[in-house]
Amino acid sequence: MALPRCEHPPTPQETAALRERYRAERERRVRPEGPGQYRATTAEFGYFAADPYTEPVRREPLHDVVDVAVVGGGFGGILAGARLRRQGVAQVRVVEKGGDFGGTWYWNRYPGIHCDIESHVYLPMLDETGYVPEWKYAPGEEIRRHAVRIAEQAKLYDDALFSTAVTSLTWDETVERWLVRTDRGDAFHATYVLTATGTLSEPKLPGIPGIEEFRGHTFHTSRWDYGYTGGGPDGGLSGLAGKRVGVVGTGATGVQVIPALAEDAERLYVFQRTPSAVDVRGQRRTTPQEVGAERAGWAAERRENFLRIVSGEDAGQDLVGDGWTASAALLEKLLPSFRRSGEPEFEAAYEAADHATMNRIRDRVAAEVADPATAAALQPWYRYACKRPTFSDRYLPAFNRDNVTLVDTSTTHGIERMTERGVVVDGVEYEVDCLIFATGFSVGVSGVTSGQLPVTGRGGVQLLADRARRGPRSLHGFTSHGFPNLIQLGSLQNASSVNYTHILDEQAVHAAALVAAAEEKGALVEPTPQSEDAWVGVCAQGAPDHAWFHAECTPGYYNREGRGRPNGPTAYPHGAVAFHDLLRRWREENIGEVLRARAAASAR
Repeated sequence: MALPRCEHPPTPQETAALRERYRAERERRVRPEGPGQYRATTAEFGYFAADPYTEPVRREPLHDVVDVAVVGGGFGGILAGARLRRQGVAQVRVVEKGGDFGGTWYWNRYPGIHCDIESHVYLPMLDETGYVPEWKYAPGEEIRRHAVRIAEQAKLYDDALFSTAVTSLTWDETVERWLVRTDRGDAFHATYVLTATGTLSEPKLPGIPGIEEFRGHTFHTSRWDYGYTGGGPDGGLSGLAGKRVGVVGTGATGVQVIPALAEDAERLYVFQRTPSAVDVRGQRRTTPQEVGAERAGWAAERRENFLRIVSGEDAGQDLVGDGWTASAALLEKLLPSFRRSGEPEFEAAYEAADHATMNRIRDRVAAEVADPATAAALQPWYRYACKRPTFSDRYLPAFNRDNVTLVDTSTTHGIERMTERGVVVDGVEYEVDCLIFATGFSVGVSGVTSGQLPVTGRGGVQLLADRARRGPRSLHGFTSHGFPNLIQLGSLQNASSVNYTHILDEQAVHAAALVAAAEEKGALVEPTPQSEDAWVGVCAQGAPDHAWFHAECTPGYYNREGRGRPNGPTAYPHGAVAFHDLLRRWREENIGEVLRARAAASAR
């Protein structure tokens, strides 16, 4: 994909001045703790992660045997279960710590929530379920209900365990099955285990000194307290009448929730360290005819078209036509399918296009926000790919309301401290009745990668310890030697994209094919060390050098809060389109390479 044409390329002096401005703004926000500036929602802060939506159902512990255990009931687990059903697998048990299916969309129910990817490509299995979204960007509740729809049609509720967390996975060599233990006393066996614990599953809190001293009401946006605020996802937060409310965080969640809070709170303080790049949303109703829903396979075609464009591949027509596809070339530093990175001419053109886009976004802030000082604080001074872009037509106008105050915390590298009454920034105390943390999740941290879910393979080898010792090793990111019949969904040594449900569905199809092939042959799924070596080599050989770019970025989760994004064999280097093609060919030609004979005593 060609870079956007820059009508007025910046002069060398202008480029140098802008780079210096970006550097200075970055330094105002970097904290020495890096990711350590956040606290997990555990121990004394565990109530921030409690389920406010569902009361756990009492049940007896299970000690049975199932064909497949799926850890996680978000879209990854749902799609894995649905694709397994289509392969004829009878007993699929999804274990989910939430009270229902939905994952991120079960937890995130804050007012104003929508997806920032077009609904017709984000919602998976539209062709299979027959559902057609009516909005360009689906509200959260519609997404959650679609997750339920897929689970119902695949009959995943039959064996599902909700309000249940898997606490350990242990390979039982005597029966060649996995022993799955949970926090509800379950200890059942599964022939296969699929982990789909997601990349947005662990809410995080800022490690603000004195956070435990605050005597007002607090909660995290992923556990919205409608009992306190009143209303629902569409607004009407009558409980905030007469209340002074503070919100910490102005990322993708803050951009959506702040306009709703502004409408109902007596006074709203928005505590911002780094402003988001906020582009036009363009929300509107759509018709089935507009998206071609009368044609078989329309959703798969549209989804693939979107993937190709944001991956920098040739797609011909742009079927989606939104902010993501318009700025697709600027995602080159995030999605490694572009192959010209590092060439001087390309980098110069890339930087000019980046400057033009960010200048347009900054100009939009100045045009929509009346107060010059507030507008200046809301302007993002960093490269486009440094933070996930956001899209809203309601966010910027919210700061024109008399009851909304933007508090810029960058002068003190974030909030200084909290007191019993409120929040202190630059020596000024802002008293609030309620403080809401829109601080997101620990991205890329799941139970397996964080160590909260220990996985013990053949010979007592711990998966996390093995990776710490030897580095990540897998075949295609799914399977690892020494951990038979364990299939992991996620981004490690895999391929990713901005539309992650598409990625998860492709992974689910592949996982289900692995199980089906093993069942057909009566075999185990386990790669050889040699195949792992080869795959690590593929990931390492073509890994793009983007470390320099992210080292210069403002702190955020893309660059580990300012500590950089090191190069390495952690992802497939040629993008999702090529990766999906590779998997399809491998399933057709070489899937037998990952199958290993069972021991005679346990062969089924």
